[in-house]
Amino acid sequence: VQLQASGGGLVQTGGSLKLSCAASGRTFSNYHIGWFRQAPGKEREFVVGISKGGDMKYYTRSVKGRSTISRDNVENTVYLQMNSLKPEDTAVYYCAADLSGAKLANYRLDYDYWGRGTQVTVSS
Repeated sequence: VQLQASGGGLVQTGGSLKLSCAASGRTFSNYHIGWFRQAPGKEREFVVGISKGGDMKYYTRSVKGRSTISRDNVENTVYLQMNSLKPEDTAVYYCAADLSGAKLANYRLDYDYWGRGTQVTVSS
């Protein structure tokens, strides 16, 4: 599985970004997708995930209400719309695929494949 994250950039506080994660290599609808982020000097943390069929979504508390995850199983892409961005959202954002989990997971070791990250910078 190959994953390519894109859509990051520099925005001001309160701005919005839409991240994309394009996947290839396996049947896209067979795996969960998670978004993680890693700020300088911090561990990589789970942000949000979406199940294989898109029927289950899990948001971490820090982004709930400000973000929306969706997937297009025809275009093999997952989208993460982030609104009301804050400086603490600044990080490299990674998407990852979980091919083996029965349930949507929020632990990074549950994910099998990772894409290169995309930088999100929110200025104050």
